[in-house]
Amino acid sequence: MGKIDVQNGILAAIAGRRSIRRYRPEPLADATLLRLLTAATAAPSAHNRQPWRFAVLRDAAAKLALAEAMGRRLFEDRLRDGDANDAIERDVVRSRARITGAPAVIAVCLTLEEMDRYPDPRRERAEYLMAVQSTAMAVQNLLLAAGAEGLGACWMCAPLFCPEVVKAALDLPAAWEPQALVTLGHPAEAGKERGRKPLPAVVLGRGPRPV
Repeated sequence: MGKIDVQNGILAAIAGRRSIRRYRPEPLADATLLRLLTAATAAPSAHNRQPWRFAVLRDAAAKLALAEAMGRRLFEDRLRDGDANDAIERDVVRSRARITGAPAVIAVCLTLEEMDRYPDPRRERAEYLMAVQSTAMAVQNLLLAAGAEGLGACWMCAPLFCPEVVKAALDLPAAWEPQALVTLGHPAEAGKERGRKPLPAVVLGRGPRPV
């Protein structure tokens, strides 16, 4: 697999990004959060419609309410799957700790209000996916900006399994569709380096030869 040139600033930030799940308790400054959100909104988007929306949670009660609501849904879903109660409870506790233990949690949503509309399902689906992809690019900007600030961050996709639960717990606007949670804070641990597939396994065609 090719190596990222860590001498280059942006490439070094990409190579050094890690998912951080445990944080020190000190809060994040307003100015820091504003810089991160500004970086997120600098992402490219389909038609430049900028369909991303962000709900910032720093209040302990709000984070706990969200964690408990999502935990209840997780428990119900896993119980229907036939999983053992003790295994489910461990996952619920782990999920709750990840949300409540972060000084800040950003609920990332999308809205289709300003996206194009089509009379046929094929193009409607494509437009929806463009909004999803645009929002995901904003999240990547947010993660890289957090790393540049010396912060830890972790992308959680759990809201995709219970969007209505997240929307109700946070009293989000009707047009906001939850996509992810990003936990943020000063790292209490070093993230683990995860392996990556070799380029020949994911690149097709006459691209550059991996070095």
